Amino acid sequence: MTTTHLANTEAKQLKVDVVIFGGGIAGLWLLTRLRQAGYHTLLLETDALGAGQTRFSQGIIHGGTKYALTGKLTASSESIFAMPTIWRDCLNGNGEVDLSSATILSEHQYMWSTPGLLSRLVGFFTSRIVRGRMTAVNKNNRPVVFQNKKFKGKVYQLDEPVLDAASVINALATTNIKNIMHIKSASYFSGNHFTAEASDGELWNITAEKIILSAGKGNAELLKKMGRTAPEMQLRPLQMVMLRGGLPEKIYAHCLGASANPRITITSHEDKQGNIVWYLGGQLAEEGIHRSKEEQIVEAKKELRTLMPWLNFSAMQWATLNISRAEPKQKEGKRPATSYCSETDNVITAWPTKLALSPNLANDVLQQLEKQNVNKSGDKEMPEFPHAVISDLPWQEEERWK
Repeated sequence: MTTTHLANTEAKQLKVDVVIFGGGIAGLWLLTRLRQAGYHTLLLETDALGAGQTRFSQGIIHGGTKYALTGKLTASSESIFAMPTIWRDCLNGNGEVDLSSATILSEHQYMWSTPGLLSRLVGFFTSRIVRGRMTAVNKNNRPVVFQNKKFKGKVYQLDEPVLDAASVINALATTNIKNIMHIKSASYFSGNHFTAEASDGELWNITAEKIILSAGKGNAELLKKMGRTAPEMQLRPLQMVMLRGGLPEKIYAHCLGASANPRITITSHEDKQGNIVWYLGGQLAEEGIHRSKEEQIVEAKKELRTLMPWLNFSAMQWATLNISRAEPKQKEGKRPATSYCSETDNVITAWPTKLALSPNLANDVLQQLEKQNVNKSGDKEMPEFPHAVISDLPWQEEERWK
């Protein structure tokens, strides 16, 4: 069922093969692949590029290792196993998209364990998904944080990169910018037709053979505008923590926990003044949804003091970020195992579910279009219209620290 309305007769007309809603990494990756395949493709974004889930990402391109902490391969760890290799090829300039201009924050991550946990992780260290990707690190080669004599655990190097999300957006947007329209809104959906109001106030009547919804949390609103109730979406909330001021170094590390998730995950970034920022996720962020901002900061301080008692966190500045990961609805709200796309009446609704799975999502959509022989009218020139800019990252927004 769709909502019908007469399109504005004074609006400009634009016909494309495919239109994509949503300018995060998943939407931009898909735009690149579709243009390469010969589809005349337009991407629409109502905010800045990456302004949704992308900018809150820790930038970890993991291959499922952190989902195998119980020693068993899960559906999540199997589906994402190949992703680091695919991303590295792109970062080297010889993959399916060119990310050679993107910034690699770290070529690898670390995992560290506390003494009491080692005996319970025998299955983890012998699992197939760990072998070849993870090596023990001796004391002299560890990050400085873990060289303190009070540290009694083990440190392992994990062969999975961490990326600056804004630089990935920039790499994908640069070659696609003429195909990205910055809009205020889209409305009057009727079949494959709708009206978009560009950010400069110009109206466009747009026709597309396929409409792809890749707008994260925004997919629900777009489906509602189309008069659709499926597929249903779920939101998985997190309360992340940031700290800055006097941090000893940048680290990219997971603390091994007793569950399938890391006890805490730390990535490092910089604010606009160049200060090091630690960005904390993992089980801390998942359980933090039940706490107030103040309670979450207290818990984060307690956790770091327990794990790194040799560091002084008293003079540091703290902040939290409440975010929601948008995903297809699962039974009992469980985490989806892989990326998702589903089509009804020429509308494809898509969620990558994890940043690292963006290539997988693009492949699934391409296969769907090829199977249906969707028209390829070529990568034509687009008319002039306003383009979206790239979003700042949250730790660079000074007001969040107040």
